[in-house]
Amino acid sequence: MLATNHPVLRRFWYALAPMSKLEAGPWGTTLLGTPLVLWLTPEGKPAALIDRCCHRTAKLSIGWVDKEAGGIACGYHGWTFDASGKCIRIPQWKDQSREISFGVEAFLCEERYGYVWVCLDKEPVAPIPDIPEASDPSFRQIHEFHEVWHSPGLRIMENSFDNAHFSYVHRESFGIIEDPEPARLTIDPIDHGFEMRTVVPVKNPDQQKKNLGIAEEFTVRNYTKTFWLPFSRKMRVDYPNGLVHIIVTCTAPVDDRSSLVCQFVYRNDTEADAPAAGVIAFDRQVTHEDQAVLENCEYDVPLELASGREFHMPSDRPGLEMRRMLKALLAAHGETETGPVLEPAAAAE
Repeated sequence: MLATNHPVLRRFWYALAPMSKLEAGPWGTTLLGTPLVLWLTPEGKPAALIDRCCHRTAKLSIGWVDKEAGGIACGYHGWTFDASGKCIRIPQWKDQSREISFGVEAFLCEERYGYVWVCLDKEPVAPIPDIPEASDPSFRQIHEFHEVWHSPGLRIMENSFDNAHFSYVHRESFGIIEDPEPARLTIDPIDHGFEMRTVVPVKNPDQQKKNLGIAEEFTVRNYTKTFWLPFSRKMRVDYPNGLVHIIVTCTAPVDDRSSLVCQFVYRNDTEADAPAAGVIAFDRQVTHEDQAVLENCEYDVPLELASGREFHMPSDRPGLEMRRMLKALLAAHGETETGPVLEPAAAAE
């Protein structure tokens, strides 16, 4: 599946950046092949416009926020646009009372969980995912990273729900290579996604002993993982000592090959219990292990399970459910999977 071929994917909300990213001024990015400029209005609210001035096509992201005018000013000639995209000022006009009847395209944009969320369509098919712990005072939030991975969101999501890769991809962090049998799991549908539950034994290296407050060499992760269409997840881990570690990973398609990944964490402990730097360090080790493998997989993920390009095993069930759901989503909106023909994967011996 190639994300940019499917208009329905433009009707979802995507987390694109932490709000702090915009404090220094406008920031340019790309979502589903659409160039965007994100910026903060004088009221401190995020706004998203097409990253193209309607005068001479300069990128608005090289401009600045004109707080007095209440908009973003193009760095080329100073034309200024408000959050709705309307051009509100042309400095070269002597008569500033002249009516301006044009502007640039604007997109739905909101702040949630300290991040900027954008939808490219005026009628989203699903709300921004709900994370109850975000409003629970017993949990703290840790912002982990915001970066581009050269992998599509579906690959990243499938990997997040794959119990079979721990022993190999994460053998240096928490995987037990001597015990490669995937843990059993259950899947229950929810609106616009599903919830997966599983219990996985893991190694407990030195950094994690500090992060978790668990001294044993091994421990158990009781997982509750939530998948939201099209490419976001919440992974709640309950440990035997009562610690809850929640990782939220939101992936937004830059294009068909790459994703903008935002990851943040909620924990029911304090900085004194486990410094954020140590929590981030371990989670970064794990995500770098994933990234190294995912960026070496083909970017066009077939939704048709009998395509002959990939073969499957029982532990692939969550990823196959994602493919089924995406295929059904496309069909419900009159779309079918399209993309280049790649060579079939070699059969396993």
